[in-house]
Amino acid sequence: MTEITEHDSKLSPAATEFILHWGNLGGQWGVNRSVAQIHALLFISDRALHAEEIAEMLGLARSNVSNSIKELLGWRLIERVPLLGDRRDHFTAEKDIWEMVTRIAAGRKAREVDPAEAALKACVARAANDPGLSPDAKARLSDMLDFVTTMGRWHDEMLSVPKPALMRLIKLGAGVTKLINWRPGKGKDAGQEW
Repeated sequence: MTEITEHDSKLSPAATEFILHWGNLGGQWGVNRSVAQIHALLFISDRALHAEEIAEMLGLARSNVSNSIKELLGWRLIERVPLLGDRRDHFTAEKDIWEMVTRIAAGRKAREVDPAEAALKACVARAANDPGLSPDAKARLSDMLDFVTTMGRWHDEMLSVPKPALMRLIKLGAGVTKLINWRPGKGKDAGQEW
């Protein structure tokens, strides 16, 4: 059971709503709903929680909580916190939004973009000597590799930008398009250099 019912929840209505919405969003991002709900609970919690508390508060099976905690630890979105006099593991979530998003982005890149880039490199190398593949198809593979490689480099460069500078860049919004001299209606490839 992954839905929290208000009548038996020890959570406030706002906390319940956030946890449910975060769980739904997690599902849309390819993350198990229970994992996302546990992350949400630990994110808004003012104290570290042990697995039994998490299971009780969210109405989840203890085994589900245990597996979800392992996944969250793997993403480095939560950590174990020892409490004096209690032998149980307690957990807390990363509270810094930037750090959380950075860890998620780095994890997704490692799990999705890096393997895609490696596979595309192998495909482009094999395609170079394949007389059965048209020059246009070879060019499309090469373009795809260039795009994925460029996005991977951009990701890595953005992670090295200090958070305040990155926030200023993000807040520029439409100002960025002015910087690269692009305007709506000017053409989708206007200003394209890659």
